[in-house]
Order: sequence, then C-alpha cells, then structure tokens
Amino acid sequence: MKYHPDRNPGDKEAEEKFKEIVEAYSVLSDPEKRALYDRYGHAGVSSSAAAGYGAGFDPFATFEDLLDEFFGFSDLFGTTTRRRSRARRGADLRYDLEITLEEAARGVEKQIRVPRTEGCPRCGGAGTAPGTSPSRCPTCGGSGQVRYQQGIFTISRTCAHCQGVGTIIRNPCQECRGRGRVRRERVLDVRIPPGVDEGTRLRLDGEGEAGVAGGAPGDLYVIIHVRPHEFFARQGDDLYCTVPITFAQAALGAELKIPTLLDGEESLQIPAGTQSGDVFRLRGRGMPRVDRPGRGDLIVEVRVVTPTRLSREMRRLFEELARLEAKEVGEKSLLERFKEWLGGRESRDRS
Repeated sequence: MKYHPDRNPGDKEAEEKFKEIVEAYSVLSDPEKRALYDRYGHAGVSSSAAAGYGAGFDPFATFEDLLDEFFGFSDLFGTTTRRRSRARRGADLRYDLEITLEEAARGVEKQIRVPRTEGCPRCGGAGTAPGTSPSRCPTCGGSGQVRYQQGIFTISRTCAHCQGVGTIIRNPCQECRGRGRVRRERVLDVRIPPGVDEGTRLRLDGEGEAGVAGGAPGDLYVIIHVRPHEFFARQGDDLYCTVPITFAQAALGAELKIPTLLDGEESLQIPAGTQSGDVFRLRGRGMPRVDRPGRGDLIVEVRVVTPTRLSREMRRLFEELARLEAKEVGEKSLLERFKEWLGGRESRDRS
C-alpha cells in the first residue's frame, strides 16, 4: 500500500519498489520459481521474473490477487475490479481394479464402468433451460463484486447473490436443475502395461469429474491390485515357486520340468545330492520390468517329499537302503554325522 502508484503518482522510486514487491509475490506464489530461489537465490529466478514484465503482464492485477488471497478484498485504491470466475477444475476420481498375475505379466486391456459427473448434454453445461440465458445479477450489476466505502478506502467483496459470477439463472435446465452437470456411468478402456505390480497407479487424463462453469475435468486414477497366484509368489520383478522332488531324485539327480508364467515349461537340471530347501535360479523367466527392458528371474526351491504310503516293493527297497546306510555309517556318532552333513552343505553353498 505504501508504494502503490495510485498513492505515489509520478514517483519512479515508489514504482520500482512496487515492482519489487510484485516480483517477490510472483516467486513465492509459484512452486517452481520458489524452488529455484531456494536453491540458487535471486540469480535462479531473476531472468524468469524479469520476463514477467513483458507484454501482457499486469502488476496491478497481481497485487489485487495478493490482497484478495490474504485479506479477501482487492479494490483498495479504486482500480478496475475484475469479475471473479466460477470456473473450477473437476475432482479427481479413483478406481480399484483387480487383475490376475498372468494379466499383470502379459499386459491386458480392461473395460471399466466409472460413475462420474459430466457436462449436461441438454444445456451444454450452462445450467439454463434451452432458449434462455443467465440474467445480470441485480445486486452487483454484473460485476460479481459489491463495493462499499470504509474511510478513505473503497472495499470490494464477492457478491453473495451470484457468488462472484455476475449472473444468475432464473430458468434452470430441468435435466441438471441449473447445476450444469449430471451423473452418468461411463464405460472406459484401460490399457494395463506388462509388469505392473500391486498398488501401481495409472492416470487417465480428463476422465474424472466434469469441471464447474467451463473448468477443466479432473483425472481418473486406476489403482491396480494383483490377485494372489496358487503357484507363484512375487517379490519385485522376481517370481518364486516351490517344487517337490523324491528321495531318489535328490540323491541321484534329475531333470525337472518347471512351469513358468509366460514361457511354458522349462528344464531344470538338479545335481545328485540335492538337499531339501536348495534353491535354483532360472534367469529371465520372471516378471517383465515396467521401467526398463528385460525381465526378472524365476527362483525355484526344491523340497524333498517323504512318501506317506509305501507299496510292498518300495518298502523292501527302503529297508535294503537302510541296511546299506547302517553298514556304511558304522559306529559314527550322530554328532559326527551331523558335522559331516553340515560341512558338505556349506561347501555346496559356497559353490
């Protein structure tokens, strides 16, 4: 107020001071400029701030915005009052979508049904009945603001009758009841890229709620939920599974056919002497990576399964095996046998 040109006509120094104030406000009110200032000081914003004084820049309008934001009024000096616009951006929406792990791996296109508000098709969002138009507000005369005198100042406030629009609707549209928006359910196609994970958020620009009074629509955020799989578990881009093997396969070694999520069956060679809990890795057989090329790995853990029902021949063979084991072990204590087993396992882990 001290340096406003209306209070200091012809004073160049006051005008320069006022421009500095406006420049400071333009930096503080813009998150990008403020971040540049915090990082580089005045040098980081001087060029962009100075560019603001080019064609179309109105420091008085900016000052009115400042006053209106902090104090609720802008016309302290009798300057031209601008009509406040009712245009507002529509609200963003959220949609939770569940898919299978296979769909997450391959990518899929889904159709979803989203309830939302849209511009009224009958009145085109105007809110008035067809063939009619809004009337000038009798309270503010169409300016959107009401002025009154307080001492030496002329104070302007938003008109309570028209909410600052300057017009009122006397003949509202019957379909939207004057709101300019209606509730509809819209069918949308959502393309889900390969590799998405639990909680992945996809944004559909402009598919949220309709804006108010010509404002831009909001966005739709689709939140992905991946249904648990009966065989595979996921950690990041890797897949994990557990495969049962027999005593004979563990002892003698075997070639296993391992199911994968995208590539059918893969051969896995397990060496002789494999222990229950040993882990093998099939590289590049996991989930696709969303942010870069390539795929994760498939981690296979083998579990030796003890048979619960034995045929007569199987029992005879196991009894023979037990006699051979007892003969080979001899008089070794249980502790000695455990140490030997532990040493062999550590050797396999290092390899």
